[in-house]
Amino acid sequence: MDRRTVLLSGVAGLGVAASGLMGGQAQSRAKEFEVSMTPEEWKEKLTAEQFYILRKEGTERPFTSPLNDNKEVGTYHCAGCDQAIYRSETKYDSKTGWPSFWDNIDGSVGTSVDYKLIYPRTEVHCGRCGGHLGHIFDDGPKPTGKRHCLNGIALKFVADKAAG
Repeated sequence: MDRRTVLLSGVAGLGVAASGLMGGQAQSRAKEFEVSMTPEEWKEKLTAEQFYILRKEGTERPFTSPLNDNKEVGTYHCAGCDQAIYRSETKYDSKTGWPSFWDNIDGSVGTSVDYKLIYPRTEVHCGRCGGHLGHIFDDGPKPTGKRHCLNGIALKFVADKAAG
């Protein structure tokens, strides 16, 4: 075998391996969610940008979300199904250009492995509708050490009502 054949065989092998890994991801995401709609129903409910992020697992450009700089007290909900998923007390400025949190509300999200950039990343999605929110990284602050790096388009902010 010449070097070219070995190289092409290696690339083909990587493609097959990545394809198998992505297939596993698709299977893990194929579970039933409490809120489930057809793609057409989601397109009617969501804006084109929200559909791209939440249903097609897209990513918004950094520093474009107004929620990135939001400092109000309240709860961040899934823009797809309105489930409460993050509290403002866990939000921090990660300087990445996306809204970031060090923890979610218990039971509000699910995770899966994402191989879109070849290496594995932890994708975070809404536990109620399965909508893609962003990714979780291990470079966040205490107490969790996690950075939930989210697409602002996937979120809806609900301010706490003033007590009185």
